[in-house]
Amino acid sequence: MSDSHGLQVSWLRVFSAVARLGSFTAAARELGYTQSAVSRQVCALEGETGARLFDRLPRGVRLTEQGRSLLGHAEAVLDRLDAARRDLEALREAAVGRLRVGAFATANAALVPAAVSALRARHPGLDVTTREGLSARLAAALAAGDLDVAVLSAVSGEPPGGLDLRPLLDDAMFVALPRTHRFADRPRVRLADLAGEEWIAGRRDPEDTLMAAALHAGFRPRIRFVVAEWIAKQGFVAAGLGVTLVPALAAGVARPDLAVVPLHPDDVPPRAVYAATARGITPSPAAAAFLAALRDSAAVLRR
Repeated sequence: MSDSHGLQVSWLRVFSAVARLGSFTAAARELGYTQSAVSRQVCALEGETGARLFDRLPRGVRLTEQGRSLLGHAEAVLDRLDAARRDLEALREAAVGRLRVGAFATANAALVPAAVSALRARHPGLDVTTREGLSARLAAALAAGDLDVAVLSAVSGEPPGGLDLRPLLDDAMFVALPRTHRFADRPRVRLADLAGEEWIAGRRDPEDTLMAAALHAGFRPRIRFVVAEWIAKQGFVAAGLGVTLVPALAAGVARPDLAVVPLHPDDVPPRAVYAATARGITPSPAAAAFLAALRDSAAVLRR
């Protein structure tokens, strides 16, 4: 046999069809070739292998011993190639594989779950994992290749650098008040109206909170309790221990015993929310499908 790298897949497919059907003519009919084209390809394969693969009989053909030996290998090669094509097709359709998603906390209240649910409904074989964290840490995880897609926010208006960013929505700010609060029924509230309130925030330093943008206008909140999780903040507010800022992304899942009142955008501007991928890295089909699902989820929330 000469250099095996000279074997062509098309020859193996023709050889396999002839062996299965026992006829050049029948194989040509099945494959959509002429009988002479089938004969030429079998002859080319015999020339490449240095072996007579078929005995030509008055009625059809029959495998020789060498042909029977080659057939098992040919079918194994063709099966593996067909499996590879199926796997690649499944990946193109985002039907299989893995997807690693990161998001900041309040994006996980509604935006991300809706997108993940829609994605899994379309592609149930996809393995989706999620990670929650601060936007800066998620951006670093993207850059390190530890995440495929991340939902990030930019409180100061400056988006994270070094990433491919796709704007999703602007996340307006609300204030959560006890239902009995004097401002609970207002259509909108100003920070100046809340100057005497005690605040519940995720950090002691307001520069590190959602109120950072308001500091430039001279507002200084009296942070009384430091509570990291939004669910816990709700509990503190409901108990009458203070008020807290709530992003629109989380306002829809607030406790029924709270009043969630829009804050004037001049006091705390909406924060930009992005879907991000690592710069220069082509999103996988699964990531591309998830990005589309995020756009759909964001469009629903913007209504």
